[in-house]
Amino acid sequence: MKALILNSGRGSRMGEMTATYPKCMTQLNNGETIVARQLRLLAEEGIREVVMTTGPFEELLKEHCLELGLPLDITFVPNPRYLETNYIYSIYCAKEYLDSDLILLHGDLVFEPEVLRQVISAVDSRSVMTTSSVLPLPEKDFKAVVKDGLVQKVGVEFFDSAMAAQALYGLKKKDWLLWLRRIEEFCESGRDNCYAEVAFNELMAINESGTSDVSGTNESESSDERYNTSSKLQIFALDVQKLLCREVDSPEDLNEVLGLLKGLPERNVYMCFAADIIHGGHISIIRKAQKLGRLTIGVLSDEAVASYKRMPLVPESERLVMFENIAGVDRVVLQKQLSYKENLETYRPDIVVHGDDWDRGFQRPIRDEVVQVLASYGGTLVEYPYSGDEKYRKIDARTRADLAMPDVRRGRLKRMLEAKGFVNCMEAHDGLTGLVVEKTVVYQNGGARQYDAIWISSLCDSTAKGKPDIELVDMTSRFRTIEDIAEVTTKPIIFDGDTGGRTEHFIYTVRSLERLGVSMVIIEDKIGLKKNSLFGTEVPQTQDSIEHFCEKISAGKRAQRTREFMICARIESLILDQGMEDALERAFAYVGAGADAVMIHSRRKDPSEVFTFLERFRAEDSQTPVVLVPTSFDCVTEEEWKDRGANVVIYANQLMRAQVPAIEKAAAMILEHHRAQECDEMLMPFSEIIRWIPEESD
Repeated sequence: MKALILNSGRGSRMGEMTATYPKCMTQLNNGETIVARQLRLLAEEGIREVVMTTGPFEELLKEHCLELGLPLDITFVPNPRYLETNYIYSIYCAKEYLDSDLILLHGDLVFEPEVLRQVISAVDSRSVMTTSSVLPLPEKDFKAVVKDGLVQKVGVEFFDSAMAAQALYGLKKKDWLLWLRRIEEFCESGRDNCYAEVAFNELMAINESGTSDVSGTNESESSDERYNTSSKLQIFALDVQKLLCREVDSPEDLNEVLGLLKGLPERNVYMCFAADIIHGGHISIIRKAQKLGRLTIGVLSDEAVASYKRMPLVPESERLVMFENIAGVDRVVLQKQLSYKENLETYRPDIVVHGDDWDRGFQRPIRDEVVQVLASYGGTLVEYPYSGDEKYRKIDARTRADLAMPDVRRGRLKRMLEAKGFVNCMEAHDGLTGLVVEKTVVYQNGGARQYDAIWISSLCDSTAKGKPDIELVDMTSRFRTIEDIAEVTTKPIIFDGDTGGRTEHFIYTVRSLERLGVSMVIIEDKIGLKKNSLFGTEVPQTQDSIEHFCEKISAGKRAQRTREFMICARIESLILDQGMEDALERAFAYVGAGADAVMIHSRRKDPSEVFTFLERFRAEDSQTPVVLVPTSFDCVTEEEWKDRGANVVIYANQLMRAQVPAIEKAAAMILEHHRAQECDEMLMPFSEIIRWIPEESD
C-alpha cells in the first residue's frame, strides 16, 4: 500500500501565510507542520512508500520532508502546470507510480490517528472515503451523496442526501485503477482544470446507467488490468462522525483546527472490561484508546460478568485496583450491568471504544443501545479489530483450567451469591451431563443465560447406577461421580448429602467434599432408612429432632477447614405435614447452629406455602440464603423467586427425566423396525457429541 499526497496547489485562500512556503507547511500546535503530521501518522501506521505531488516551493518542501528523518521512501512528482491546472492533472503526472492499493489525501488535511487507522483497516475489504453523518454540511467544501452506504457523487455543489466529506480515501487497487483510467481520459482530452472527483462522478453515472464504458481503449489495452472496465467502481462512505478530519483552506479553518487539536487530549473516552487477567491484547487496545483522549475504564461488576459467562477469578474490588494501576488511565469506575446506559448517561463520554466483535451475536443489542445513547448527545463509537491471537486463546484456556481446581471452584458459589444474590443450578449425574450443564447457553436481550452451578443428586446418582434412592450407593461411589463431573467442568458443585448419616460420619464427609472442591452440601433433617421425599407421608419417614440435627450441623461446621464451604440444612416439615410453624422454628434453629443456608421443600404444585415461608422467614432473617427445589411447583420464574427472597433454585432431576424417555424410545424403535434407520432422526450425530468433550490444551 502506498500513500499519494497532493501538494501542488497554491493555497491562495490562506493569504500572506502561503507567500513564502507551500500551504502544507503551515504550522500547527507545537510547531509541527501539516505535512510533517501527515507523514508521521502514515509512518506510525506502517506505510513506507509515499508519492507526493509538488507545485510552488518544490525544493523547500522536499528539504522539509527529508529533514524529518521518517522511515519513508518519498517520491516527489512535480506538476509543471500547477498554475493552470487542478490536482486532477497532478494525479495524471504521478500515474506511473500509482499501481497498488492507495491512501489518497490532500496535503492540507488535518486528521487524527484514529481516522487514518480506520481508513487503512477498511482497505483490507473495500474502498472508502471519509465522511461524517453528524457534522453540518459545509457551504464551500466537499459533500458526498451516499446511497446504501456507497458514495454516488462528490462535490461542493451537492446537498441532497449528502454527508460532509473530506478528501481522504482508502482505495483498493481495482477501484483505484478504474478511477485513474477516467482521470487519464480527462487530462488527455484537455479537461485538467477540475477536481478529480468530477471524473469519479462521471464514472459513477455510467455505473448507474448500466452502459459499457469502453471509450479510449483498444483490444490490446482491454486485456490489461489497468484498463479493465468490466467491473464497477465502488467507494463506501466511512463515517468518522466527530473524529477530527478537516481541511485547512483559510486562516479561519486553521484557527478552528488548532482549537480542535488542542481539545483532543481533553476528550472523554470510555471503555469497559470484564477481564480478570490482563494480557497484551488488552494493553494494546488501552493504548489506542488513550490516544483518543482522557480514558475512563469501566470494570464490569462480578454480577454482570457472571450473568453472561462465568464468575470471574478476581473479584471486582481487585479488578478495579488492577486497572487503576495501568499508566495513563485517567479514571476507573464500576459498571454494574452489561448495559452501558447508566454509565454513559452519568459520564457522557465523547467516545466509546470497543472491539468489533460485538456487532454480531448476542452482544449486538448492547452495541445498538450504546449507539442510541451516544447519538442522543453526539458521542462517537470507535471499534478496533478484535484480537484472535492464539496466545490469548491459550491464556483463556489456562484460566478455565484454574477454575476447575478445587481451591478455586469451592469458593465461587459463595462469591456468586454475594455478587448476584441468586443462582440457578442444574442436575448432572455423570461427566457428559456435567458438560451439558457447563456448556448450555441461551442468548437473550444482549446477554447470555447459563447455569451457575451443578447439582449432584443422590436420587439421580442412584438412578444412573440402577439403584434405589435409599442411601444404598455409598459415599465412595458418590465421590467418584463428583470426580468425573469435576474433571470436565468448572462450575461450582452443590452436593446432595441425604441425611448426612451419623454425625461422626458427616464430619469426614464434609472434609472429603472440601478436598474435592464442592461448594455446598445439603443435608435433610430426617433419620433412619432414607425414603425419597417425593413419597411424602405415603411411606413412614422420621424427622430428626431439632436439637440432634443442630448438633450435626455444628459438628460439620467445626470440621470445616476452609471458610468457603457451605452447609445447607434442608427442612422436611412441609413434606411431612408438620406445618409452617415447625418449618420456621427449625429454620431459625438451624441458622443459629451455624447453617450457611436453609432449604425449604414442598410436594404441592401450588407454591403458596413456599411463598409464605419465604415471607415470614425474610421478616426476621434477611441474610441467610434460602434454597429451593421447585420440581412440583415449577410454574414460578427465577425472577419471581428472587423477588420473593429465594437465593438458589435447583433443577434437581430434569436431565435424568429427559434422558430416560429418549433412550427408551430409541431402543423400542429399533426393536420394532428391526433396524436403526427409523430412530436416526431423533439422534444427535456422534461427531457432534464428541465436540462437547474437552481436549487437553497447552
